[in-house]
Amino acid sequence: MRVAFLGTPRIAVPALQSLVATGHTITLVITQPDRPLGRSAEPVPPAVKQEAITRELRVAQPRAVRTIEFLDLVRSSRSDVLVVVAYGRILPASVLGVAAHGAINVHFSLLPRYRGAAPVQWALARCERITGVTTMAMSEGMDEGDILLQREVSIEPEEHCPALQERLAGIGASLLVETLVRLERGDLQRHPQDHALATYAPRLRREDGDGDLSLPAREIEGRIRGFDPWPGVWVRADTRRLRLIRARAAADGTVCDEPPGRVLALAGGALRIACGGGSVLDVLAVQPEGGKVLSSRDAVNGRIVRPGVRLESTGAAWSDAGSRPEQDRGSE
Repeated sequence: MRVAFLGTPRIAVPALQSLVATGHTITLVITQPDRPLGRSAEPVPPAVKQEAITRELRVAQPRAVRTIEFLDLVRSSRSDVLVVVAYGRILPASVLGVAAHGAINVHFSLLPRYRGAAPVQWALARCERITGVTTMAMSEGMDEGDILLQREVSIEPEEHCPALQERLAGIGASLLVETLVRLERGDLQRHPQDHALATYAPRLRREDGDGDLSLPAREIEGRIRGFDPWPGVWVRADTRRLRLIRARAAADGTVCDEPPGRVLALAGGALRIACGGGSVLDVLAVQPEGGKVLSSRDAVNGRIVRPGVRLESTGAAWSDAGSRPEQDRGSE
């Protein structure tokens, strides 16, 4: 088939690679503009653009999608189908109807759950055990189109967002290829979503990284895993901001009556921290603001944090000089 591909971050690259490998003709690759990244603020091309250039594919980086110029660009590709994987912009109906087979989206959740820009991050943050990938016939509503195919995936214990995204990207690429095969064959069924079951995964904000230790330890662990690498989960230790890098809710049934945030002890290489509801979080690694990642034992030895102190929310003073990572640029 003749395919126009719209995608931006690294999570979209396996889908583009699979389309090329299975013989589809990529008529056009549309991705977001290069953006400043990191402290140098030098413009960096999205991962999809880099892949497209490597394969000598036609690439466009329009700044707006609701224009005649964008519509003409998509029309000029003369594609049979549009494929959208984490492009990062909501397409208007005029564009969705350009290709004979419409537009197909690869979404990294089991729709109608976790509609929105950050489904993998919020599935982890909300302590889900199961997630998946959906191919969907796109409509004007945000992730509201008919379901085509789905594949369920178990979330591994202690799995962080980058690892889960990488797994889902590969599974999504395979599911996309299967979707297009069945679309060509004419036996692809559409299943309307039950909108009453919809949940949402909004784009992450810096403020989501404000560590609230009054939450149960399991929820904090989920946020640490889901908000990696950005915005992270941050707390304040005295006058120092500290990122919680790796942690797990205490599995030994430990319950304490200390106030949330109190550092109880260093035990087995983990900082035991009191959290909401009497729960306990075992923190295995931390990162002082502007510093390197340390084991909790090294952080205690270096007097960065110590048993007995109380870790606080960063509150209104929360701000992060770090840039939003490249993989968080795309949504639908």
